[in-house]
Amino acid sequence: MEQQRQLGAGDALIEMDGVHKRFGNGTLAVEGMSVSIQPGEFVSFLGPSGCGKSTALRMIAGLLSASAGSITVNGHPAGEGGDGRDVGFVFQEATLMPWANVFDNVYLPLRLAGASRKAATPEVEEALAMVGLSSFRSSYPRELSGGMKMRVSIARAMVTRPALLLMDEPFAALDEMTRFKLNNDVLKLWEEHKLTVIFVTHSVFESVYLSNRVMVMAARPGRVVNDIALPGGYPRTDAYRTSQEFAENTRLVTKALEGTLSHAEIDH
Repeated sequence: MEQQRQLGAGDALIEMDGVHKRFGNGTLAVEGMSVSIQPGEFVSFLGPSGCGKSTALRMIAGLLSASAGSITVNGHPAGEGGDGRDVGFVFQEATLMPWANVFDNVYLPLRLAGASRKAATPEVEEALAMVGLSSFRSSYPRELSGGMKMRVSIARAMVTRPALLLMDEPFAALDEMTRFKLNNDVLKLWEEHKLTVIFVTHSVFESVYLSNRVMVMAARPGRVVNDIALPGGYPRTDAYRTSQEFAENTRLVTKALEGTLSHAEIDH
């Protein structure tokens, strides 16, 4: 977490300033996106399919370049500065190597960074313990459930001890009970390791349960049309899902999301 401690008081960990992304086929995926995210926040990008949520996340990660505007992460241009270990990324699919066991899948980022298997073993074991998979270190992806595969993916993202964890709809394909459990696991990791998390989702309920801030995006082209700070603190438990506060926050975010339809109608 050294990256976070180096920031001055009040400094943003992530700054997006007037960011545009136009793909080679002419599609304008993101237009004029300006966002400031502080260390320790849990932010959800919420919106319909095609609104640029994943594109914005990938630009923050440095996996895509912006066509215009600027993005800084921890004071550096996105994708630059440091050794790349201060950002963890969890994709929508677990993207595990089928020929490698759980340990070796989690070890991959450290191996690519030049760490020997012996030197990396304590960090890999700790990451597996974080997600409750220590006893599955020698198992292969084909032997795991969908939820367990996603836990391996999260452990792989956490093994470098990132300050920033980016998650691109990681639980969209999972059943509801597994999704609820993994939501709780991510919140526990966020709190215990003082992470900053950006979580892409199209679920109002998931965004409200996880986040202290929800950025609602409209499509065609993608941009933030509502930035909602959610009242209420943590920890959040399953009881929160049936609370009056959750219901009120859900109505607030749902109303904002419905408003994206009027944006699309007005603009197009």
